[in-house]
Amino acid sequence: MSEITEVEKVKVSREGRDNQLYSAETGARVVAGCVCLTATLDKVLLISSSADRNKWIIPKGGVEIDEVQTGASGEPDYTRSAIRETWEEGGCVGEIVANLGTVQDMRPPKEWNNKFREETHTDNIIKHPPRSEFHIFEMQIATLRDEFPEAGKRDRKLATYSEAKRELEKAKRPELLEALNRSRIIKD
Repeated sequence: MSEITEVEKVKVSREGRDNQLYSAETGARVVAGCVCLTATLDKVLLISSSADRNKWIIPKGGVEIDEVQTGASGEPDYTRSAIRETWEEGGCVGEIVANLGTVQDMRPPKEWNNKFREETHTDNIIKHPPRSEFHIFEMQIATLRDEFPEAGKRDRKLATYSEAKRELEKAKRPELLEALNRSRIIKD
């Protein structure tokens, strides 16, 4: 059995948004997560959404202020949050092998109200800031543990590219599909 990593010692998921990071520029919630691939690059880890177990997504969640580090370039580094969220939600431990960049979640904010929905703009497009700003990393799966913080709340499965694409489209998560497309997964 492999050695227990520091992240695997975490037995309970962080909850609440009091300590979460929001973009000073747009107000969007800063989120980090991983596209977790098998060593053969032919499967990706999907987890069921906490809101609906029939919808499948990739592990991701809010960046906590105390986890943000500064990278060599002076830019914020969100890998600690991505690794933690991947563990908490999917029981996945592995190595970050690539930064897949930032993807914005342009779904209307949850608190979107009728006044804003009825606004008409000159180009007939309703504009709003991003709901979330996703910082996504590619992780090579080392192990999938049976016991992890959200094991009782979520299901998980390994999926081919076409299966994952179908599930992310069904869940109406184009930003997560964009992240998957940026990864090295073999497109079948």
